[in-house]
Amino acid sequence: MVKIRLSRFGSAHNPHYRIVVTDARRPRDGGYIENLGHYDPRKTSENYVKVNVERTQVWLANGAQATDTARRILKTQGVKF
Repeated sequence: MVKIRLSRFGSAHNPHYRIVVTDARRPRDGGYIENLGHYDPRKTSENYVKVNVERTQVWLANGAQATDTARRILKTQGVKF
């Protein structure tokens, strides 16, 4: 199954996440199929969330399932489920 989920990067105590499309069996920070955007939970800049909405809609139409956290972030950016 293909999932849209968060992949952590950044240093210790400074998390940043990529919103990625990946196989559900891969590790959290393992390889991914496509990078859809990024999310900074600390909101250190004005553009702390950036999502490619068009590509996200394509993946959802092709059967990708978003995790709960990814779904919450994507809804704030206007992605329809």
